[in-house]
Amino acid sequence: MENAMTKYLKIAGLMSLAAPAVSMAQTLTNTAVEHNPGVSTGTGLAAIGAGLAVVGAGRGIGQIGGSALESIARQPEAAARIVANMIIAAALVEGVALFGVVVGLLAVLK
Repeated sequence: MENAMTKYLKIAGLMSLAAPAVSMAQTLTNTAVEHNPGVSTGTGLAAIGAGLAVVGAGRGIGQIGGSALESIARQPEAAARIVANMIIAAALVEGVALFGVVVGLLAVLK
């Protein structure tokens, strides 16, 4: 079980990552509304959603790679099978992230 300080540091780190994205989305939304009155606040939220899809995919692929390295360290004779499965899993995560980004950008551009 992690101690309270580590937990609060993780939460503070996540909040510091989210704050610039929220302020930038608000700025982009306000600028877009000035030039195009048909744009709503949902546009900024869609942009944040696209960014979260990329962040989630990066974390997932990192976890896949880390787990694969740990597995190879425990069973070096199975390295070829582990690497092949790792690449397939990472490609699937990357594909899902790409779909999330495309949907977010389509919502922004609509």
